[in-house]
Amino acid sequence: MRLLLALLIFPALLVAQPGGQQGGVTIQAGEECPPGMTEVRPRNCRAPTMPAPSILDYRPRNTVVSADQPVPRAKFPAVDFHGHPAPIRSAEQLDALQREFDAMGLGVMIAANNVSGDALKAQVAVVQAHPTMRNRIRFLTGISFANVGPGWAERAVAQLEADVAAGAVGVGEIGKGLGLSTRKADGTRLAIDDPALDPVWQAAARLKIPVFIHTADPAEFWQPIDYKNERWLELALFPNRRYGEEFPSFEQLAQERDRMIKRNPNTTFVVAHMAWYANDLPRLSRMMDEMPNMLVEVGAVLYDIGRQPRAMRDFFVKYQDRILFGKDSYQPEEYPYYWRVFETRDDYFDYYRDYHAFWKLYGIDLPDAVLRKVYYQNALRIMPTVPRAAGMQ
Repeated sequence: MRLLLALLIFPALLVAQPGGQQGGVTIQAGEECPPGMTEVRPRNCRAPTMPAPSILDYRPRNTVVSADQPVPRAKFPAVDFHGHPAPIRSAEQLDALQREFDAMGLGVMIAANNVSGDALKAQVAVVQAHPTMRNRIRFLTGISFANVGPGWAERAVAQLEADVAAGAVGVGEIGKGLGLSTRKADGTRLAIDDPALDPVWQAAARLKIPVFIHTADPAEFWQPIDYKNERWLELALFPNRRYGEEFPSFEQLAQERDRMIKRNPNTTFVVAHMAWYANDLPRLSRMMDEMPNMLVEVGAVLYDIGRQPRAMRDFFVKYQDRILFGKDSYQPEEYPYYWRVFETRDDYFDYYRDYHAFWKLYGIDLPDAVLRKVYYQNALRIMPTVPRAAGMQ
């Protein structure tokens, strides 16, 4: 009797199960569902029974109950190696920056605005005249790569020496135009590893200053703008960020940069944005091992740091002497996201720009000894003329 009752009830239970097999499309193992459908059971796809929202309008409420401990101020005073403040022109501007620095725990900013000559001297003078900010902003000098050819290296080195004498503490940010679009005097593309540039890198080594270089953009910017592209929304919002066949490939640019770094082993290079390999730690680890004169900076890749907390924590611990904090775009309200990722074990919290990342972040909970190195000690080691802010021990 019980067996008969079970046989009568079982088919009804199957029909009642939401997302069952009825009304779907069957696919083979390894195949993807057709567009507009998703896999609801193994190899069975189904379309929603109501209109699907766009990627912009789907904003589900987070139902995860977990620690929620925003970190408005860095645990230790940080050196922002990748600062982009507006050009420093007045004491009032410095007063405002001081309030913002103090609120978020920023000790020193290295302005990486590629400024040189008289413009550099003018900004240095404004900073040095300020009674309380004179030791909290320093400048990198720019290099003009226009018309590289006969006599260029001598002029570039002379300007670099003058800028260092005027107060510059490094070179950069060397922009992504080097390799992508900059042309030599003869009209040909200026490759990142062109030997004509070596005298500048050698001069930086002689002057004991680091070279900060930004090469290429995320590799997805070279891929089709389709629904498999992780950066689809960004590229849809900013379609000019995609690189077509008229540009060198991402891989070619990366190889040129690496050859240049290897050919100048006495020069300290800081590679911006973790070389755009924060999503590929095995490759980035190989680069770190092969190029001991290379450091990396974390600006604008927090979305990759915070989505792989265990592997990233291991990477930071292993290479703790060669990672610098940097933010890139100066938006004070965004710095606390970095502090939270670096300092906590928080789970599943928002990133600050949806078009960069539609996923959540996780804290990597760095030990204090590592945190101090990333926040300020590594920067002070490679730029010993930068003053120590209060709390930097």
